[in-house]
Amino acid sequence: MKMTILAFTAACLFPALASADILPRRGISVTGDAEMKVAPDQVILTLAVETLDKDLLLAKKQNDDRVKKVLGVATQFKIEPKHVQTEQISIDPRYSDYSSKRTFEGYAVRKTIVICLKDLARFEDVLTDLLKAGTNSVPGIEFQSTELRKHRDQARLMATKAAKEKATAIAGELGAKVGKAHSISENSVNVYGSRGGYNMNMSAQNTMSEGGGTADTSSTGFAPGQISIRASVTVDFDLD
Repeated sequence: MKMTILAFTAACLFPALASADILPRRGISVTGDAEMKVAPDQVILTLAVETLDKDLLLAKKQNDDRVKKVLGVATQFKIEPKHVQTEQISIDPRYSDYSSKRTFEGYAVRKTIVICLKDLARFEDVLTDLLKAGTNSVPGIEFQSTELRKHRDQARLMATKAAKEKATAIAGELGAKVGKAHSISENSVNVYGSRGGYNMNMSAQNTMSEGGGTADTSSTGFAPGQISIRASVTVDFDLD
């Protein structure tokens, strides 16, 4: 008799619990994108000085003399020593092949120097003087922002706001209301340098876009453009 009563009680309670568990959560998942453009406030110049001579010591001396002049340009423009660095040194024998004949050309001595220039208005003058001093290769010129972390955080917030606006618009069209966020995940935060081509009309549907100022180029012969920072987040909202 006791077993019958327990079984009956469980049968009465179980349907109620089961029905509560199987109710699907009403929600909406959306992706928000944002892009902001900011003006660079510094430029990283990667320079190379290379000399070639069949006398190894002479090739090194010629290279040392040129590098001293290049470093002298940095001093002339009052660039702080901490922003000037010799990054790489290589010494290699160089040969040429003509008609299956291998000819020794000499020893190539190469030094790579990295300079961080904070005053973009002087970029053209600095680069010109660096070339005159003996720089014979410029592997890289990169415009940067020193406040990149702040801009990345701002881009994330813009992407999150775009996601909420997108969810609200879609839910409203279907007669529903957006509730609390159920989950949030960051898809990406990418930074694109100011050099190279990019589509100026980047604003698209469900994308928040914010443009920053541009560097003053009125007295220079170059245009550093802007750095593009793009963020994407996916948010799951409850529907009320």
